[in-house]
Amino acid sequence: MSNQIRIEIVSRNDFWRNAFNVEWDYQFPERKLVEVSSGCYLASAEWLGDLERVGRQCFSNVLMAPSDPGRREIFRLFLPRDDR
Repeated sequence: MSNQIRIEIVSRNDFWRNAFNVEWDYQFPERKLVEVSSGCYLASAEWLGDLERVGRQCFSNVLMAPSDPGRREIFRLFLPRDDR
């Protein structure tokens, strides 16, 4: 995989997060996402448009994850996500 990026998949709930993974595997069986932590993956930068499109189909957002995930975790302690 050339030019890897770190992404985060943010979904309404666990059902939609799983739906994203199932739909991605169905539409792009040759493109494997490498999970590096809960909800964070390594993917090819070339896939970003397709990742975002599948995310919209599954009520999910694909975000560029920080290279240092510890900072984001600190903010989540003080600013919890609004899961709808």
